[in-house]
Amino acid sequence: RLHMAKAKAKSKSDLQDALAVELADGLNKKFKNTGYQTAFFLDGDTKAPSEVKGWVGSGSSMLDLAISNRKEGGFPIGRISEITGLEASGKSLLAAHALANCQKAGGLAVYIDTENAISREFLEAIGLDLNKMLYVPLETIEDIFEAIESIVLKIRESNKDRLVTIVVDSVMGASTKIEMAKEFDKDGYATSKAIILSKGMRKLTNMIGRNKICLIFTNQLRTRLGVAFGDPYTTSGGKAIPFHASVRLRLKSVGQIKVKKDGVDQAIGIKTRCQVVKNRMGPPLKTIDYDIYFESGIDNYGGWLNVMKQFKLVGTAGAWYTFTRTDGTEIKFLSKDFEKKLEEVDGLKDEIYAQICDSYILKYKPGEDIGIDDVEIDEQFVSEES
Repeated sequence: RLHMAKAKAKSKSDLQDALAVELADGLNKKFKNTGYQTAFFLDGDTKAPSEVKGWVGSGSSMLDLAISNRKEGGFPIGRISEITGLEASGKSLLAAHALANCQKAGGLAVYIDTENAISREFLEAIGLDLNKMLYVPLETIEDIFEAIESIVLKIRESNKDRLVTIVVDSVMGASTKIEMAKEFDKDGYATSKAIILSKGMRKLTNMIGRNKICLIFTNQLRTRLGVAFGDPYTTSGGKAIPFHASVRLRLKSVGQIKVKKDGVDQAIGIKTRCQVVKNRMGPPLKTIDYDIYFESGIDNYGGWLNVMKQFKLVGTAGAWYTFTRTDGTEIKFLSKDFEKKLEEVDGLKDEIYAQICDSYILKYKPGEDIGIDDVEIDEQFVSEES
């Protein structure tokens, strides 16, 4: 017992490697002029600069789960995210929802527009306060990086704890100073954008990580010619953003939402599929479906219903759905009344969300091996070399 008591009474330094402690002290003294602790141990409550400082909601609770693999997640603060997709797939809308949620959390929303395509009415419809949103129309990648750097430096001086979400919409629409100085012939187009992006991302990544800034790029997909197998798409600007981004989303429009009005079918929205193609916050390659309505944006609770059906948390009988609560009572509803039912029944929203999280969130099992028979390989992601 005395031996056990002495073992428990060991100090923190006794548990650390003596050589590692000596190296940490030496590195901190050597790089003391940086203003940041250079070397430390990730034990107890110690946090690394790279750890996520919070989350900004995407407008879809289920997409937030897919990105963060935890409750109340979203786009990571202190990291870089990229939203990709073909035209009219909802990239700008998803980024605008993030700006609106940033404002709701008391943060500052910054919209850097390179496409000259902002819609005041639509931004207000999804909840953005335009009187408090900073709108920055810029044309070149160089100016965009200078603007972001200026914002970061200003935050360091004034209020480090203020949340800021910066959206660059889009990388595809941004030019370079070299391109702007050239004519419209072939000589005016080169690889300057990729080179500048590569330099800029190396400079920005650590600056963003040390501050409460959520940086989101939107980018359009391009078709890679001559690709017979594998992914036929790539993005504008080279590989810098895909490499530095902690989260990459790919959006795809999978259908229209139509209603009959005066005997005529009218499109009122689109069905969107979002895949998390890269993720350092949780498991990648998760897919979420949600609806976008032209008059109001993302249908959040419709996405809940899709996941509930996927994990069989709700029963179906024709157009009716049945959810069984933990006390055994059954709640019946139609899809159009789902949101209303969540508000009317006390505690129902929290209970359903908790069940969705229990089913959807991946529980990591460190130290356990996965048998080869348990692995299912998707040939779409397997190249000839692998």
